[in-house]
Amino acid sequence: MSNSPHRVQGLNNDEVAADWPAITDREIAWLRGRFAQLDGECQLLWHSPRPLSAAAIVESRGGRVFVKRHHGSVRTAVGLAEEHRFLQHLAGHGVPVVEVLRDRDGATAVEHEGWTYELHGVGSGHDLYRDAPSWTLLTDAAQAREAGRMLAMLHRASASYRAPQRSTHLLVARDDLIRAADPVAALQAGLADRPGLAAYLARQDWQADLQRSVLPWHAGLATRLQAEPRLWAHNDWHVSNLLWRPHGDTSVVATVLDVGLASPTSALFDLATAIERNAIAWLALEQGEEAVRVDIALALLAGYREVVPLSAERVHLLADLLPVVQLDFALSEVEYFEGVTRSPANADVAYHTFLLGHADWFSTAAGQGLLQALHAAA
Repeated sequence: MSNSPHRVQGLNNDEVAADWPAITDREIAWLRGRFAQLDGECQLLWHSPRPLSAAAIVESRGGRVFVKRHHGSVRTAVGLAEEHRFLQHLAGHGVPVVEVLRDRDGATAVEHEGWTYELHGVGSGHDLYRDAPSWTLLTDAAQAREAGRMLAMLHRASASYRAPQRSTHLLVARDDLIRAADPVAALQAGLADRPGLAAYLARQDWQADLQRSVLPWHAGLATRLQAEPRLWAHNDWHVSNLLWRPHGDTSVVATVLDVGLASPTSALFDLATAIERNAIAWLALEQGEEAVRVDIALALLAGYREVVPLSAERVHLLADLLPVVQLDFALSEVEYFEGVTRSPANADVAYHTFLLGHADWFSTAAGQGLLQALHAAA
């Protein structure tokens, strides 16, 4: 954490001081000694406004490179290697993912002075949504359909990937609690290994909160998910994590970015996350039914089904997953804000707004309309 003047996107779509200082010339100079791609004089061209890590685009004689830095308590080199192996598998199976760069020793992630660094190629295509927050509503149905097609292509490539669960809960989207027959008991059993989350929940009546807001939506899901295969998934499929290129009158995906939330969940979990990320204006729910774009949700689903057919039964399950799809990740964010950045205000937003509020929204007329449209599409 820092007192840096660098500003980033806040949880309420505002501009706030960064938790993590911007990447410096001194750090780039150290990385030059490790990565041949940083060749000669380097210039910092851009700092990312994303809040959960620090990132920059750096230009040198070797071209432009994307540099991302994590606090060592959030990502280690071993933890990042889990993501990088997944990216390499996808690349080997035809998915246009961003290239992971190796240092002179062949490592894809390096640790230095309490930080962990990874370098990527900048990817081909236009970053149309570079400054868009993750909860920004998508308004282009053609792009939504294309995003759905590319997500299905990623899942088709991922089906042959085998790797264990991620080594951390922090800022990873998992579906462990959703798949559990008793999510409260499963969460309680894991708190001993998650002190930050345990400390926050000790101040809440969390079991009653879950029983009221989340668990009514969970009824029956664990049994139905037994038939849904585990699949390493992107888990953060927002259009800001895609680069685009023109194709006729529309745009197609040129590069897939950022598998930082990836883990073994399921295809339906990933598609439900994509709908939640792109079709609902979570930062503007006061707009009522205008805060949801049913056409965007249906376009994502239609594009997906062009590549990977989904039975009516699975589309019904997709719709029923939506009100709880945020469960594990919202708790992961609570853990991060409480235990890492020491920000109780942000932890409150993650808990009350993201975890409970998102589930509650599906009981509104707008939320019910979205669910009914998805069920009808089955």
